[in-house]
Amino acid sequence: MTLAGYLRRSIAALPLLLVAAGCVSPDAARDVAAPPPAAGASPGPVSSTVPPPAAALEPFVFRGSRRSAEQGGVLLGVVPSHTRSLTLDGQPVPVAADGGFLIAFDRDAAPRARLVATVRDGRQVVEEIVVVPGTWRIEQINAPYRGSAANDADFQRRRPAELAQIAAARNVEATSDGWKQRFRWPVTGRLSGFFGAQRVYQGKPGAYHSGTDIAVPAGTPFVAPADGVVVLAATTPFTLEGHLLIVDHGMGLTSAFLHCQRLDVKVGDRVAQGQVLGTIGRTGRATGPHMHWGLKWRDARLDPAKLAGPIGS
Repeated sequence: MTLAGYLRRSIAALPLLLVAAGCVSPDAARDVAAPPPAAGASPGPVSSTVPPPAAALEPFVFRGSRRSAEQGGVLLGVVPSHTRSLTLDGQPVPVAADGGFLIAFDRDAAPRARLVATVRDGRQVVEEIVVVPGTWRIEQINAPYRGSAANDADFQRRRPAELAQIAAARNVEATSDGWKQRFRWPVTGRLSGFFGAQRVYQGKPGAYHSGTDIAVPAGTPFVAPADGVVVLAATTPFTLEGHLLIVDHGMGLTSAFLHCQRLDVKVGDRVAQGQVLGTIGRTGRATGPHMHWGLKWRDARLDPAKLAGPIGS
């Protein structure tokens, strides 16, 4: 073999020798040695980046015991991170800037409720809530069903306008953080009427009792159970409620104080927990001086004792 032929053969074999010696990577050797693809051959697979798995969804966080999910009760919690909407049984629920929310259950609420948070990427966190039933009593009331109206015709004439004022006040949606506070009783005394009780007025069945009655002498001051904004102050007594005061605590939660003798605040006033709001009386449909304290979240009527605890505590 001539010297020139030997050199050509040695140069052709050089990449394989370098691979064997560890001087060139196998990929580099394949680049050198791989023949071009045949005409008409399909190209090889194209590499792609696999997206990372979605982060696990956070659960709801509830304040206190889940036993608070009961008829006439409230439930406070915090939504999962990046929640963009919240619903309870399909109805929108407002969420505070810090993620806090409040939901509540009527005296006749269904045994189950469905809470759904939709997060930023469209996924959902679902909480199935069991609503514990309450036990309600029957109360015989020695007062006319029509309240302070002169007769049934007078009651039918006056009542629609009163109900319209109450509905308008409850639709104000005032801004307040009172709903976050531990509520206190507006006044302490003997409990004379209980939330949820079926009431019979001089033999005529009425609706269930929508609040709690506290019997105290006329003229006794009562205070705000939590921060809020006054949305109704009836200076002219209503047929049933008498001098009625409604305070909005925010997030759809309102307090109503019935049968007042005097009101010391007016619509639009911001009130602080413990502030005197007026005095107790017996205006409207009342058998004696007392404070009727009613709580409501949207259309759900609530038991004040479930927010304020045992009276006098």
